[in-house]
Amino acid sequence: MIHDLRRRKLLLPLMASALLSACVSQGTYDQLQAQYQQVQQQNAALQNQVAADKAQICRLSGAIKYTVNSDLLFPSGGFEMSERGKQIIANMATKLAPTQQNKILVSGYTDNKPVGPALARQGITSNQDLSQKRAENVMAFLISQGVKSDMISAKGFGDADPVASNDTTQGRAQNRRVELSVPASGC
Repeated sequence: MIHDLRRRKLLLPLMASALLSACVSQGTYDQLQAQYQQVQQQNAALQNQVAADKAQICRLSGAIKYTVNSDLLFPSGGFEMSERGKQIIANMATKLAPTQQNKILVSGYTDNKPVGPALARQGITSNQDLSQKRAENVMAFLISQGVKSDMISAKGFGDADPVASNDTTQGRAQNRRVELSVPASGC
């Protein structure tokens, strides 16, 4: 019995050091914690990037709708497509044009802020006019990229049908958009 007690007394420190060696040092723990926080920050940044991506595709009952924020397509307060806007729409056209069998509707929308004097001097006196010009310019560019001219139309809706509140800058940005709608084929 005394022999067993002495053996246990000798084994206890060995077992304790073995168990403690399975634990990580404070330095290693701090390093892992820092890596975890970095990954969390990267994850948050990626989520923000996805949220900031202002183009989205969704399947509706009988249609596919591609929505692009107008700020990506046009300069602020303008209706002529930017180079970046042309790239975005050209990318869409490469997918639509080769196999186009359905009509496409290009719908333009604005926020509820009145048009400025620069646009008024160009004959655009309302959000309705601005949204129509934007939709027509996107349509014309799609046609220039190979979309069939007899299978596409453009309609401006002005500030009708907002998708967000016009009370905030972010909401107004969401409402300034162009939508390409394509009826689904044989779903």
